[in-house]
Amino acid sequence: MPKKATLVLEDGSTYEGESFGAEASAYGEVVFNTSMTGYQEILTDPSYAGQIVVPTYPIIGNYGINSRDFESKRIRVRGFVVREHCSEPSHWLSERTIDGFLASQEVPGISGVDTRAITRRLRSVGVMMGLITTAESKEEALLRIKELPRYDNVDFVAGVSTSTPYEWERPLIAGVEKPLCRIVAIDCGLKYNILRILRSRGCAVTVVPATASAEEVLSMNPDGVVLSPGPGDPALLDYMISKVKALVGKKPVMGICLGHQLLAWAFGGRTFKLKFGHRGGNHPVRDIATGRVHKTAQNHGYAVDPESLPSDVEVSHINLNDGTVEGLRHRSLPILSIQYHSEASPGPMDNVYLFDRFLDMVKEK
Repeated sequence: MPKKATLVLEDGSTYEGESFGAEASAYGEVVFNTSMTGYQEILTDPSYAGQIVVPTYPIIGNYGINSRDFESKRIRVRGFVVREHCSEPSHWLSERTIDGFLASQEVPGISGVDTRAITRRLRSVGVMMGLITTAESKEEALLRIKELPRYDNVDFVAGVSTSTPYEWERPLIAGVEKPLCRIVAIDCGLKYNILRILRSRGCAVTVVPATASAEEVLSMNPDGVVLSPGPGDPALLDYMISKVKALVGKKPVMGICLGHQLLAWAFGGRTFKLKFGHRGGNHPVRDIATGRVHKTAQNHGYAVDPESLPSDVEVSHINLNDGTVEGLRHRSLPILSIQYHSEASPGPMDNVYLFDRFLDMVKEK
């Protein structure tokens, strides 16, 4: 029989279910994601470091786990909370169950809970710290939650960035014999699909750690620089903000998600924490230049304050759900950024045009 497990939130609310994956405890910020598919990409997305994720879609694991859909080399979430997990997946690419995948990397899950109730709670109160446990009482769990560090006070980028530079070695597109340009991607929590898309457009791609200096990046003589997505509060990343300042004006730059927020900080802007964040594959965003509305995939808990931006930086995209900033463009420099994930596939190809827009800047430069 499956062992009982409990999710305890810092406000004292508890949700009992059954343990799956690793039989262990997990502590982190509890967030929900509204995507209907893509649980493997969610599990391996470095931007979820330090978080316990609650998918709102009720059946998880029905198409299994395969070797193609990884967004990083391993699971990044701390815990997974689902209404129901499938023990007999059906898909020709499936290689293992989600239960086995979580267990193999010592990540606990809990199933059989009312994920709708958890989501309503988080929407009402806001994201909270929480604990998955199979052994502790509610009182013990609450005491431990109070003693452990809060999500907002931890630099998670240091734990997910690559430790050494590497080349993304994949075949170039048909008809292209040598790279058309060289892009350096600074890894703050990089998703592999960013590299796949850049490579598919004929780019040579070098990935460098978040700790690499601006001088190291420029010494590689890139034609452009990509600031990757990543976890946590950008206000904690002084070493990244100073590096971005040093790169601005030297090379064309594209910032994605956390990279977008770091660009805002580098230009003197500020960010603020959202009540429950944007996480899912169904967020409508308007491209102000074209007026077109795009379906976007998102995963962030912070947003740029438009009132803090200088006059030479303009808002290029807005979220139609709450009016928050979803993109920036510099009025004179070859710099653009987006808050959502242009490398994700909600449409499935709605937002890859942004990579083309960036590469056009690179070609012009």
